[in-house]
Amino acid sequence: MRILVVEDDALLGDAIQAGLRQSGYAVDWMKDGVSAEQALSTEPYAAVVLDLGLPRLSGLEVLHRLRSRNIQTNAQTPVLILTAMDTVDDRIKGLDTGADDYMVKPFDMGELAARLRALVRRASGKIAPLLQVSGVKLDPAAHCVLYQDKSVELSAKEFALLHALMLNSGKVLSRARLEEQLYAWGDEVESNTVEVHIHHLRRKLFPELIETIRGVGYLMPRDKAI
Repeated sequence: MRILVVEDDALLGDAIQAGLRQSGYAVDWMKDGVSAEQALSTEPYAAVVLDLGLPRLSGLEVLHRLRSRNIQTNAQTPVLILTAMDTVDDRIKGLDTGADDYMVKPFDMGELAARLRALVRRASGKIAPLLQVSGVKLDPAAHCVLYQDKSVELSAKEFALLHALMLNSGKVLSRARLEEQLYAWGDEVESNTVEVHIHHLRRKLFPELIETIRGVGYLMPRDKAI
């Protein structure tokens, strides 16, 4: 899953980026509101971690513009505000502007990762924290996969790809869309990287789990869900 972090404090932003990458996310980090606005207008993100006290454009204005675009496109990008502004009025204003969650600094990295997992899960229409499709079970929190109740070893990118497909079971995802979810800016992406990861997943799990829709993309059928 690809996450946008918007934080102007260099040390804190670097720590958040490192922590989320360790949790398996691809992370883009912006240090001001204008850069964040540009990123959000051009890139699809599974969720956003947004500071409020940003240079050039406030976090609330970034959020307002994002929600205005979401209305036009019928999209809903989950936003978690992460800020030192901790009054009740601050929380009310942030949530009423369109934030899905609100955390106050200082914070625990594990809690931030858990809240992001919940936001991403709800945005995909999932309720249970454990994803299950055709005998495959994926636990985002424990970062583990079981098939027929046996552990399956996956690389970080294989896990992220399987996670994206399971969250979107029943939907066809193009190669470009999957690449956008798996890789942050600056990551090296080879032309056939998604195909290679799909091949590995089919080999480690079973071939019929992921269907190729020729000329369109890849599908994990919803009707196989347990």
